[in-house]
Amino acid sequence: MGRAMRSLVAAVVAGVLVAGCASTGGLDGDLGDDWAAMPPAGPFTPVAGVCQVADFTPAVGLPAYAPVGCDLPHRVETVHVGAFTVDRAAPPALGSPEMRGAFTECDTRARGYVGDDWRAGRLRLAVAVPTGTGWTAGSRWYRCDLTELNTVEVAAVVVTRTGSLRDALKPPSPLRLGCQRTGQDRGRVQRLTPVDCAVAHDAEFAGVWVAPDRPYPKKPADWAPLYAGCFDAVARFAGVPADGSLRYRSDVVVRPPGAGRWGVGDRGVRCYLWLSNRTVTGSLKAAGPARLPVRTR
Repeated sequence: MGRAMRSLVAAVVAGVLVAGCASTGGLDGDLGDDWAAMPPAGPFTPVAGVCQVADFTPAVGLPAYAPVGCDLPHRVETVHVGAFTVDRAAPPALGSPEMRGAFTECDTRARGYVGDDWRAGRLRLAVAVPTGTGWTAGSRWYRCDLTELNTVEVAAVVVTRTGSLRDALKPPSPLRLGCQRTGQDRGRVQRLTPVDCAVAHDAEFAGVWVAPDRPYPKKPADWAPLYAGCFDAVARFAGVPADGSLRYRSDVVVRPPGAGRWGVGDRGVRCYLWLSNRTVTGSLKAAGPARLPVRTR
């Protein structure tokens, strides 16, 4: 290309650029006021069957929602997502009828998910709701979350696990509660430590008794129905009559949920068969009167 041609091309390109910059194409030249307004933040709904790396929180917003596959290390698994139907300005408070209803539904869903009452294992169920901002944006969901614990006694610690909890309590399962050794102080059981049933032990998980909807027990008389319910659970578990002689065959250890969990609708009481005067080896499930005789002294 000759020198004259190169000069001509350069002049044409420069002219096009100048024309393009000079023409607004129908715009006013102010780009800042020509973008459409961003729509307001909308609601989001979490999904079930996924896990969370972070610990459980009672209120969850979109920025903190980071689901992962349950094959990865995690601390929370969502087993169900339901919806509130109440029309109110803020998420339901703990202890409200709506939250108790949500817990009841989560309780039922969790049982089906893990294959048994989740309280039969080292598990804890909790209900999460949207943040206030999320609720204002239209979110009306509640989330049913399960976590694995290192113990169901006091000072329990959440376990980082790998793998889903779906059908996790179907026997045999390392998560299931079983035989225990008691730690006693002045004849009262202060702690329960899991052991293999082949090892000498003096207690065993017998089942769950669901208390009626009543205030949390405080006075000795308030505890009487819980003990009666757990004695019935022991009778069914061991295959012995639930009659007046039952208390001479076995004692019980009663482990209700804490007052806070009771307030949100958790009424499941863990019940343990307790041999206060001896130890045994092997499970006492369906043992019958021969292995659980009436004590004469």
